[in-house]
Amino acid sequence: MDLGLKDRVYVVTGSTRGLGNATARELVADGAKVVITGRDGERVAAAAAELGPNAVGVAVDNADADAPARLIAAAREHFGGFHGVLVSVGGPPAGFVADNTDEQWQAAFESVFLGAVRLARAAAAELEPGGVVGFVLSGSVYEPIAGLTISNGLRPGLAGFAKSLADELGPRGIRVVGVLPGRIDTDRVRELDALSADPQATRAAAESRVPLRRYGKPEEFGRAAAFLLSPAASYVTGVMLPVDGGARHGF
Repeated sequence: MDLGLKDRVYVVTGSTRGLGNATARELVADGAKVVITGRDGERVAAAAAELGPNAVGVAVDNADADAPARLIAAAREHFGGFHGVLVSVGGPPAGFVADNTDEQWQAAFESVFLGAVRLARAAAAELEPGGVVGFVLSGSVYEPIAGLTISNGLRPGLAGFAKSLADELGPRGIRVVGVLPGRIDTDRVRELDALSADPQATRAAAESRVPLRRYGKPEEFGRAAAFLLSPAASYVTGVMLPVDGGARHGF
């Protein structure tokens, strides 16, 4: 299938590694051009170089108020267009209710929630019909995940924002989608498993609850996200797509 990605231009945040990077790779592999971001300038430059001439890196924090304008300007300056954005950020600190501090909540809100809202609003103002705004969220949109209290508090609210945005932008021909990763074999998930006394046993137990009986590969997530961002998904909007090997059992 031709996804129609050739020469489309996307901003993908939090994309020096993990799910954002996996999505950027799939977009570039199918002919798109990407602006990738991260907070570490050296890591951003290295990740962009690895992706090749159809990628450019911008060192920026999603929490920065000027980030949206900088990123959209970079897309237009380097590639002459702007067709969509995928908002991905590193997961907030793990912890239970009693563990997380006000400072952790505030920092996560600025990065995970408000930063995403700002970028989505800026993108909405700039995009033309056929454009798309995507969010990397979490299975916690539907069901809380033990030990990830901050994520459980913020991700569902962002999903609600995304649904509202889909209704508002639909008449302009702009789509809004969410992608909900389950246990994908990224650094973040391995770090979470390592918090337990027996990481291997924790992983085995988690895999046993997934119908496909394994963790997903980053590229499997990336392909699903790239499809949703592509013109091939032109009649798909307002959805929250789990990419979780069947771990979500509800309809």
